[in-house]
Amino acid sequence: MMIHEVTALAGPHRRRTRVGRGKGSGLGKTSGRGQKGAGSRSGTARKKAFEGGQMPLFRRIRKFGFSNARFATEFWIVNLMDIVSHPAFAKGGKVNTESLAAAGLIRDDSRDVKILGDLGEAKTLKAKFTVEVARLSASARKAIVDAGGSVNEVGTLRDKNRGVDRNSEDRTPKNLTKKLKRGRKAGAKPVAVGDAEPAKPEAKGKGTPAE
Repeated sequence: MMIHEVTALAGPHRRRTRVGRGKGSGLGKTSGRGQKGAGSRSGTARKKAFEGGQMPLFRRIRKFGFSNARFATEFWIVNLMDIVSHPAFAKGGKVNTESLAAAGLIRDDSRDVKILGDLGEAKTLKAKFTVEVARLSASARKAIVDAGGSVNEVGTLRDKNRGVDRNSEDRTPKNLTKKLKRGRKAGAKPVAVGDAEPAKPEAKGKGTPAE
């Protein structure tokens, strides 16, 4: 039979192969399943990515995805103890990223600076400093202000984007995103637990006698 002699009546489907009909059929005994093993049993199934038990390809290749780790804010950490003990700041002066880098207390200006309030053995700060960095701890701010110095927290880029004023007592973000507004109506102020209004008694009907 030639290809041009195949009619539409033949159809695109082939008859199912019948297995297990004796050795003479060519697919008897094990019916094409081979000898022993999981594949010779009924009900067995293998995943498409199964590679015989070795580490499959999708677990060997590198994974890509989203992570917030790359957006973390990294600081150069400097203690007041290190600033006071340095000869450049022995008599006080201006403390910022440039002066700290020039003194060798930080490497460069690639990160924001955060000053901590550890004074070491000295319990109080005697020199006056004019500090202008991204962040200060509460103890460092108190020690500098008590010594007659001044503090200006310029904040990080994240603080500026969120509208956080680090120099005020209210450090809540003013530029709230949709995620922070979730679950609260626009313009609504948070109500304290003791400020809640008492529930009003329900109005009784005209025909109901007063108790």
